[in-house]
Amino acid sequence: MKRRLNLAPWLFLAPFLGLFALFTVWPLVHSLALAMQQTYGPGRSEWVGLHNFKFLLTDPLFWQATGNTVKFALGSLFIQLPIALGLALLLNRPALRGRALFRLIFFSPSLVGLPFVAMLFAPIFERRTGLLNVMLHNLTSAWNPDFAWTQNYVMSALIIAAVWMYAGFNMVYFLAALQNVSKDLLEAAEIDGAGPWQRFWHITLPEITPIAGFVTLLSIIGSFQLFELSYIMLNDSAGPDNRGLTIVMYLYQTGFQTGDLGYASTIGWVLALMLITIALIQRKLLKRREEV
Repeated sequence: MKRRLNLAPWLFLAPFLGLFALFTVWPLVHSLALAMQQTYGPGRSEWVGLHNFKFLLTDPLFWQATGNTVKFALGSLFIQLPIALGLALLLNRPALRGRALFRLIFFSPSLVGLPFVAMLFAPIFERRTGLLNVMLHNLTSAWNPDFAWTQNYVMSALIIAAVWMYAGFNMVYFLAALQNVSKDLLEAAEIDGAGPWQRFWHITLPEITPIAGFVTLLSIIGSFQLFELSYIMLNDSAGPDNRGLTIVMYLYQTGFQTGDLGYASTIGWVLALMLITIALIQRKLLKRREEV
């Protein structure tokens, strides 16, 4: 009877464990083995060991894709998140009328998918007829007749589109954190003569640090997984001179267009290691800040 009771939890867990092993563990193991091979289409492969990883270290396209991805991630961190926090601080004010309506307006872009956002912004940045490109061309034609956002500033165009979509989404996280800040501490600090900036820096910011760290990590992971937005906005390409090439786009081109699934698996594993390293560093920094 006791043995039957001990087996009961495993019987309930068996469906999940089976699906997890089939659709998560096995693909990971297979992709790691695939990263050690050079493939020529779906039916032919050759074992090359660590050659793919060595080649990746000297692959100029991979490093260009990494640089473009890092630029996009920095845009998310230093443009998108401050805008999201600013909107949250503004809409957290009790005296502001219509707060619920403004929250809905700013959050609504995140309700649509990335392909829709890319299709929406692609005509705006189109080289010859795009609204923004035409306006800026008229302003800069005297000294820069070939100016075009999708030609000269691809990452800037992608960052603008991403800010429009995700600033309101991250605003919701910051709003939830701000509403949990102790009002007693804020009132006490105000009575003691602390100004708005001092209250924000010494009380509000430390209180919302855990949520800010979580949002930062989500933004970095999402930025390093950028694919649909750039691929559709740039008309199924990496843009001029590969200025819109990202790591995931390079993985897609290598695996599904070139047919080298082995090298594509290598890129995927290196990307995973990058994200794990970033997550561990951020966790250590947040833990150190909490101890201080």
